[in-house]
Amino acid sequence: MTTRGRPAKGAARRAAAGPDWELERGLDGDRRRIAGVDEVGRGPIAGPVVTAAVVLDPARIPVGLDDSKKLSEGSRERLFDEICRDHAVAVAVGSVARIDATDIRAATLDAMRRAVKGLAEAPDHVLVDGIDVPPGLPCPGTAVKGGDGRSVSIAAASIVAKVIRDRLMVEAEREHPGYGFAEHKGYGTEAHRDALARLGASALHRRSFAPVAAVLGLPSAGERRAEKAAAAKAAKAAATAGRRRGRDEGPTLFDRDG
Repeated sequence: MTTRGRPAKGAARRAAAGPDWELERGLDGDRRRIAGVDEVGRGPIAGPVVTAAVVLDPARIPVGLDDSKKLSEGSRERLFDEICRDHAVAVAVGSVARIDATDIRAATLDAMRRAVKGLAEAPDHVLVDGIDVPPGLPCPGTAVKGGDGRSVSIAAASIVAKVIRDRLMVEAEREHPGYGFAEHKGYGTEAHRDALARLGASALHRRSFAPVAAVLGLPSAGERRAEKAAAAKAAKAAATAGRRRGRDEGPTLFDRDG
């Protein structure tokens, strides 16, 4: 079963105050295993997308959980260690090859599914940040828009995914020097685009993303989708015209009785 979380009365006020246990409590999270799922890395033009699934022990919820983007690096690292030590955690990565072979949405949802399935014990319900629930989950799921600011389980997953992806991109800087991966983490900053134009694309660059495709002289994912849509539209128009022409011409010699 797939559902979408609707902001309950006062949800905006609670989100402003930071994530809490209310969504989990509504799913009987004090007795059932509720997994929070989030991703980091949908927007960059280089590097993988990283997803995490976290089932928190309701008796030991870490203090200070929040959307990973709102936390300092030091706070994220501290919480990361506590989450991984005291709670159930699984991580899955959507590679650059997977992103380019399909698209970033499909690669992200696939990685989320694998993260949930990677938990040592299957959860009873999954809370997913965003508007999509990954297909193929082993349990029901609910998509929660702005979930990393509403659910402590999703916030914990966002922290785990962020710390791991940042570490991967720091390592990427050592393997692919000159691009500044350790600083911008693969996002399309001006400095990154300048380096891309100067050095060309590395193995970590997403060739389906427009800035990289432009450097390589390739069509971007958006351009490929537009071309596919135009071809489908043209084929549909041709089929419609053929059917109309057949009706206008009436029966052929071989269709007539007698």
